[in-house]
Amino acid sequence: MQIGKEKLLWMYQTMVEIRYYEETMAAVYMEGKLPPNIQKGLAFDIGGGPVPGEMHLAAGQEPVAVGVCAHLGDHDTVVGTHRPHHFAIAKGVPLGPMTAEMFGKVGGLGKGKGGHMHLFDPAHNFSCSGIVGASMPIACGAALAAKKMGKDYVAVAFFGEGAANQGSFHESLNLAALWNLPVIFVCEDNQWAISVPKNKATSVPSVAVRAAGYGMPGVHVEHNDAVAVFEAAGPAIARARSGQGPTLIEVKTDRYFGHFQGDPESYRPKDEVATLRTKDPLGLLAQLLKAHHMMSDQEQATLTAQAHQKVIGAFEFARASAYPQAQDALADVFAHNHADTRELV
Repeated sequence: MQIGKEKLLWMYQTMVEIRYYEETMAAVYMEGKLPPNIQKGLAFDIGGGPVPGEMHLAAGQEPVAVGVCAHLGDHDTVVGTHRPHHFAIAKGVPLGPMTAEMFGKVGGLGKGKGGHMHLFDPAHNFSCSGIVGASMPIACGAALAAKKMGKDYVAVAFFGEGAANQGSFHESLNLAALWNLPVIFVCEDNQWAISVPKNKATSVPSVAVRAAGYGMPGVHVEHNDAVAVFEAAGPAIARARSGQGPTLIEVKTDRYFGHFQGDPESYRPKDEVATLRTKDPLGLLAQLLKAHHMMSDQEQATLTAQAHQKVIGAFEFARASAYPQAQDALADVFAHNHADTRELV
């Protein structure tokens, strides 16, 4: 295990932060969504409560984010998915503005106009999209820019195994290999593309084998383990930085919540999540740290308390932030002027 203590402790604390953030958001999101008396047959109100709209949470998938982002700096680009919080947190996106964005507040990253699937932080080169498979072409663009500028920056595209069947996957891998771009494609295989199991939608058992068709390395990480992801991502990122081109990494990970909050999950076996939680990656990393005398019980308690306090502070910031004014609805967006040319309002 060639990882220093400081990096491992950062990975553990960041995973704790992500988990507590997602669990907190799961509770906050449901505020005002359900009627007081559900027996009356009133519908789930997706627009109700302090956090309107859809919500996709990543509890259980923390190792993918921290294992990769532990190798990255602010100049490197990360493009996430519609389930983006763990990537954003691991990349260093500030928690308060990120949370305020989901609350639709002016203190948000996009002044409350993007919501949870459209988080943008230029300072940390982070973005995400609600469109399945959209991360890959965008990451290729960032990688091309880095190459043309002569920088050793890399770009990472995160996506789910369902997106590996999109045209954007094949087009992006082909172009990245053809142009020798410094981009790493990271597939989160949680076995479910919304409600469709992987074996019903994908012709190969491992997405990583598809890398061979584009002349790049393909790496498969079998377990939902932060150290295993770190060790797989390190050589791929170093390879990209040194001008040797792209890599495809696939990680088998676990989704503890539904595809979206409010998902009845009737498609999943009844005991699936309970079984997955017996191998919780947070507990496994904590055990590893303690076995190597890198973290005591007291240090674990301190790291956990710090992570929790950071999350609590972010939600307090979001609740306290103001809502935008109606007259600002068209500010910071593109609109047509009378000459039929596009300008920024």
